Amino acid sequence: MNILICDDHKIVRDGLRQILHQLEGMNTIMEAGDGNEALALLKKDVFEIVLLDISLPGRSGLEVLQSIKSLWPSTNVMMLSMHPQEQYAIRALKLGASAYLTKDTASEELLLAIRKVSEGGKYISQSLAENFALLMNKDAQKQKHDLLSSREFEIMIKIANGKPLLEIANELFISNKTVSTYRSRIMEKMELSKNTELTRYCIENSLI
Repeated sequence: MNILICDDHKIVRDGLRQILHQLEGMNTIMEAGDGNEALALLKKDVFEIVLLDISLPGRSGLEVLQSIKSLWPSTNVMMLSMHPQEQYAIRALKLGASAYLTKDTASEELLLAIRKVSEGGKYISQSLAENFALLMNKDAQKQKHDLLSSREFEIMIKIANGKPLLEIANELFISNKTVSTYRSRIMEKMELSKNTELTRYCIENSLI
């Protein structure tokens, strides 16, 4: 089995590498610090599984997920995230992810998930499972945030959490002007005008 780890924190990649070495049949473990590096490695080698962080500099994990499933549809992508919100899991699985796990997942659960995905299954972490079916049912009714792109969704969550535009720009390695443009698009699609309205919407829809 060849596995690619994509996370911008080396300490996380090192930890994942140690866990993955416990797997039987492990052949190659490669690492990437961002989405572009991961896509470059995927062009050179075949990986059965990609462990992909959702919060990456530059292109978000959800955007990278879309690119991977478009170019290499048979590659299994397992999303790793600091975000426990079920809506992130729903969005990731709709985009083709094979699994969604939060970064506080125990190593035993991660190995179990990898085995299940390698056998063609899908996996969500236990901490998300209880509310997942309920939210999937609710999500069947089209909601306004479904109109957002992956990047717009990511920025909406940051704005709703009260982060200033400059801080968001620094986190995503984009300009303040670009974040302002994204905010305008988000407000237009969501039919809202104030950040407080956006925050209220996100709270009411269990996005934050």
